[in-house]
Amino acid sequence: MKQIIVAIDGYSSCGKSTIAKQLAQYAGYRYIDTGAMYRAVALQAIRKQLLEPKSNDALEGGNKGALADHIGIILDNTHIDFVVQSDGTQHVTLNGEDVEKQIRTLEVGNGASQIAVIPEVRRFLVAQQQQMGKNGGIVMDGRDIGTVVFPEAELKLFLTASPEVRAERRYKELIEKGEQPVMADVLADVNDRDYRDTHRDESPLRQADDAIVVDNSHMTREEQMTHIYHIFDEKCK
Repeated sequence: MKQIIVAIDGYSSCGKSTIAKQLAQYAGYRYIDTGAMYRAVALQAIRKQLLEPKSNDALEGGNKGALADHIGIILDNTHIDFVVQSDGTQHVTLNGEDVEKQIRTLEVGNGASQIAVIPEVRRFLVAQQQQMGKNGGIVMDGRDIGTVVFPEAELKLFLTASPEVRAERRYKELIEKGEQPVMADVLADVNDRDYRDTHRDESPLRQADDAIVVDNSHMTREEQMTHIYHIFDEKCK
Protein backbone atom coordinates (compact mmCIF):
# COMPACT_ATOMS: atom_id res chain seq x y z
CA MET A 1 0.00 0.00 0.00
CA LYS A 2 1.33 3.45 -0.92
CA GLN A 3 2.43 5.56 2.00
CA ILE A 4 0.87 9.01 1.93
CA ILE A 5 1.79 12.45 3.26
CA VAL A 6 -0.35 13.69 6.14
CA ALA A 7 -0.22 17.47 6.64
CA ILE A 8 -1.55 18.81 9.95
CA ASP A 9 -1.95 22.57 10.34
CA GLY A 10 -3.72 24.73 12.89
CA TYR A 11 -3.46 27.24 15.68
CA SER A 12 -1.02 27.08 18.57
CA SER A 13 -1.87 24.81 21.52
CA CYS A 14 -4.39 22.77 19.55
CA GLY A 15 -2.50 19.58 20.29
CA LYS A 16 -1.05 19.30 16.79
CA SER A 17 2.17 17.65 17.93
CA THR A 18 0.46 15.15 20.21
CA ILE A 19 -2.06 14.22 17.53
CA ALA A 20 0.62 13.98 14.84
CA LYS A 21 2.80 11.74 17.02
CA GLN A 22 -0.06 9.38 17.79
CA LEU A 23 -1.21 9.25 14.19
CA ALA A 24 2.35 8.56 13.00
CA GLN A 25 2.61 5.70 15.50
CA TYR A 26 -0.78 4.35 14.41
CA ALA A 27 0.19 4.50 10.73
CA GLY A 28 3.79 3.36 11.17
CA TYR A 29 4.96 6.66 9.64
CA ARG A 30 7.76 9.08 10.52
CA TYR A 31 6.73 12.14 12.51
CA ILE A 32 8.23 15.58 11.72
CA ASP A 33 7.64 18.38 14.25
CA THR A 34 8.18 21.52 12.15
CA GLY A 35 7.32 23.80 15.05
CA ALA A 36 10.31 22.40 16.90
CA MET A 37 12.51 23.38 13.96
CA TYR A 38 11.41 27.03 14.23
CA ARG A 39 11.89 26.87 18.00
CA ALA A 40 15.44 25.61 17.48
CA VAL A 41 16.26 28.54 15.17
CA ALA A 42 14.69 30.91 17.72
CA LEU A 43 16.80 29.39 20.50
CA GLN A 44 19.90 29.94 18.38
CA ALA A 45 18.93 33.61 17.83
CA ILE A 46 18.19 34.10 21.54
CA ARG A 47 21.55 32.63 22.49
CA LYS A 48 23.22 35.03 20.07
CA GLN A 49 21.30 37.87 21.76
CA LEU A 50 19.63 38.77 18.46
CA LEU A 51 16.08 38.08 19.61
CA GLU A 52 14.21 39.21 22.70
CA PRO A 53 11.46 36.60 23.20
CA LYS A 54 9.49 38.54 25.82
CA SER A 55 8.64 41.42 23.48
CA ASN A 56 8.23 42.29 19.82
CA ASP A 57 11.46 44.33 19.78
CA ALA A 58 13.01 42.00 17.22
CA LEU A 59 10.16 42.84 14.85
CA GLU A 60 9.47 46.48 15.67
CA GLY A 61 12.92 47.96 15.95
CA GLY A 62 15.33 46.98 18.71
CA ASN A 63 17.38 44.07 17.38
CA LYS A 64 15.54 43.84 14.08
CA GLY A 65 18.45 45.19 12.06
CA ALA A 66 20.99 43.00 13.81
CA LEU A 67 18.83 39.93 13.39
CA ALA A 68 18.30 40.64 9.68
CA ASP A 69 22.04 41.19 9.19
CA HIS A 70 22.98 37.96 10.92
CA ILE A 71 20.15 35.58 10.02
CA GLY A 72 22.13 34.10 7.12
CA ILE A 73 25.06 33.36 9.40
CA ILE A 74 22.75 31.81 11.99
CA LEU A 75 21.12 29.55 9.41
CA ASP A 76 24.44 28.54 7.87
CA ASN A 77 25.55 27.38 11.31
CA THR A 78 22.31 25.69 12.34
CA HIS A 79 21.86 21.96 11.91
CA ILE A 80 18.56 20.55 13.20
CA ASP A 81 17.79 16.88 13.54
CA PHE A 82 15.39 14.53 15.31
CA VAL A 83 16.86 11.74 17.41
CA VAL A 84 14.71 8.81 18.54
CA GLN A 85 15.16 8.00 22.23
CA SER A 86 15.17 4.58 23.87
CA ASP A 87 11.54 5.04 24.93
CA GLY A 88 10.47 5.78 21.34
CA THR A 89 10.09 9.54 21.77
CA GLN A 90 11.88 12.07 19.57
CA HIS A 91 14.20 14.79 20.81
CA VAL A 92 15.31 17.79 18.79
CA THR A 93 19.03 18.39 18.45
CA LEU A 94 20.66 21.70 17.56
CA ASN A 95 24.16 21.24 16.20
CA GLY A 96 24.33 17.91 17.98
CA GLU A 97 23.05 19.23 21.33
CA ASP A 98 19.82 17.84 22.75
CA VAL A 99 17.66 20.97 23.19
CA GLU A 100 14.27 19.29 23.60
CA LYS A 101 13.69 20.83 27.03
CA GLN A 102 15.09 24.27 26.20
CA ILE A 103 12.87 24.82 23.15
CA ARG A 104 9.60 24.00 24.95
CA THR A 105 9.47 27.13 27.12
CA LEU A 106 6.93 29.91 26.63
CA GLU A 107 9.72 32.37 25.81
CA VAL A 108 11.20 30.25 23.02
CA GLY A 109 7.70 29.55 21.69
CA ASN A 110 7.07 33.27 21.44
CA GLY A 111 10.48 33.72 19.83
CA ALA A 112 9.65 31.03 17.28
CA SER A 113 6.51 32.88 16.26
CA GLN A 114 8.64 36.00 15.69
CA ILE A 115 11.34 34.10 13.80
CA ALA A 116 8.70 32.47 11.58
CA VAL A 117 7.84 35.77 9.88
CA ILE A 118 11.35 36.03 8.41
CA PRO A 119 11.31 34.82 4.76
CA GLU A 120 14.86 33.47 4.84
CA VAL A 121 14.06 31.29 7.85
CA ARG A 122 10.91 29.90 6.27
CA ARG A 123 12.63 29.10 2.98
CA PHE A 124 15.52 27.44 4.81
CA LEU A 125 13.26 25.19 6.89
CA VAL A 126 10.67 24.49 4.17
CA ALA A 127 13.42 23.12 1.93
CA GLN A 128 14.52 20.78 4.73
CA GLN A 129 10.95 19.69 5.42
CA GLN A 130 10.25 18.92 1.76
CA GLN A 131 13.40 16.82 1.60
CA MET A 132 12.32 14.87 4.70
CA GLY A 133 8.94 14.02 3.21
CA LYS A 134 9.74 13.50 -0.46
CA ASN A 135 9.09 9.74 -0.29
CA GLY A 136 5.87 9.93 1.72
CA GLY A 137 5.12 7.93 4.84
CA ILE A 138 5.25 10.99 7.09
CA VAL A 139 3.00 12.95 9.38
CA MET A 140 4.10 16.59 9.52
CA ASP A 141 2.52 19.32 11.62
CA GLY A 142 2.95 23.08 11.58
CA ARG A 143 1.33 26.25 10.25
CA ASP A 144 1.76 25.97 6.47
CA ILE A 145 2.27 22.28 5.75
CA GLY A 146 -0.84 21.76 3.62
CA THR A 147 -0.60 25.14 1.88
CA VAL A 148 3.14 25.64 1.25
CA VAL A 149 5.32 22.69 2.24
CA PHE A 150 3.15 19.91 0.81
CA PRO A 151 0.17 21.38 -1.09
CA GLU A 152 -0.09 17.99 -2.83
CA ALA A 153 -0.45 16.06 0.47
CA GLU A 154 -3.05 13.30 0.21
CA LEU A 155 -4.53 14.09 3.64
CA LYS A 156 -4.72 17.56 5.17
CA LEU A 157 -6.11 18.25 8.63
CA PHE A 158 -6.71 21.71 10.09
CA LEU A 159 -6.98 21.79 13.88
CA THR A 160 -8.71 24.53 15.81
CA ALA A 161 -10.08 25.30 19.27
CA SER A 162 -11.16 28.46 21.08
CA PRO A 163 -8.34 30.72 22.37
CA GLU A 164 -9.55 30.25 25.95
CA VAL A 165 -9.42 26.46 25.71
CA ARG A 166 -5.99 26.55 24.11
CA ALA A 167 -4.64 28.96 26.74
CA GLU A 168 -5.90 26.70 29.51
CA ARG A 169 -4.19 23.69 27.93
CA ARG A 170 -0.93 25.61 27.55
CA TYR A 171 -1.16 26.88 31.13
CA LYS A 172 -1.48 23.32 32.47
CA GLU A 173 1.46 22.15 30.34
CA LEU A 174 3.69 24.88 31.74
CA ILE A 175 2.63 24.10 35.32
CA GLU A 176 3.48 20.44 34.76
CA LYS A 177 6.95 21.50 33.57
CA GLY A 178 7.57 23.32 36.84
CA GLU A 179 7.02 26.84 35.52
CA GLN A 180 4.83 29.47 37.19
CA PRO A 181 2.88 31.14 34.38
CA VAL A 182 0.16 33.76 34.78
CA MET A 183 -3.04 32.71 33.04
CA ALA A 184 -3.66 36.19 31.61
CA ASP A 185 -0.16 36.21 30.12
CA VAL A 186 -0.65 32.78 28.55
CA LEU A 187 -3.95 33.86 26.94
CA ALA A 188 -2.35 37.07 25.67
CA ASP A 189 0.51 35.03 24.21
CA VAL A 190 -1.95 32.71 22.44
CA ASN A 191 -3.79 35.66 20.92
CA ASP A 192 -0.53 37.39 19.92
CA ARG A 193 0.76 34.24 18.24
CA ASP A 194 -2.54 33.77 16.41
CA TYR A 195 -2.30 37.31 15.05
CA ARG A 196 1.30 36.95 13.94
CA ASP A 197 0.69 33.54 12.40
CA THR A 198 -2.33 34.70 10.37
CA HIS A 199 -1.02 38.14 9.37
CA ARG A 200 2.60 37.49 8.42
CA ASP A 201 3.55 38.22 4.80
CA GLU A 202 5.42 34.94 4.32
CA SER A 203 3.21 31.80 4.33
CA PRO A 204 0.49 32.96 6.75
CA LEU A 205 -1.53 30.37 8.62
CA ARG A 206 -4.67 29.55 6.68
CA GLN A 207 -6.88 26.56 6.07
CA ALA A 208 -6.18 24.77 2.79
CA ASP A 209 -9.24 24.49 0.57
CA ASP A 210 -9.15 20.69 0.72
CA ALA A 211 -8.32 20.39 4.43
CA ILE A 212 -10.61 18.61 6.87
CA VAL A 213 -11.33 20.83 9.89
CA VAL A 214 -11.20 19.27 13.34
CA ASP A 215 -12.43 21.51 16.19
CA ASN A 216 -11.30 19.76 19.37
CA SER A 217 -12.47 22.41 21.84
CA HIS A 218 -14.82 19.95 23.51
CA MET A 219 -13.29 16.61 22.51
CA THR A 220 -11.39 14.32 24.82
CA ARG A 221 -8.05 13.08 23.56
CA GLU A 222 -9.56 9.65 22.94
CA GLU A 223 -12.50 11.10 20.99
CA GLN A 224 -10.33 13.22 18.72
CA MET A 225 -7.89 10.39 17.99
CA THR A 226 -10.72 7.96 17.18
CA HIS A 227 -12.11 10.58 14.80
CA ILE A 228 -8.73 11.21 13.16
CA TYR A 229 -7.87 7.51 12.84
CA HIS A 230 -11.17 7.05 11.01
CA ILE A 231 -10.37 9.93 8.63
CA PHE A 232 -6.92 8.45 7.94
CA ASP A 233 -8.26 4.94 7.33
CA GLU A 234 -10.91 6.23 4.95
CA LYS A 235 -8.32 8.23 3.01
CA CYS A 236 -5.99 5.24 2.69
CA LYS A 237 -8.81 3.17 1.24
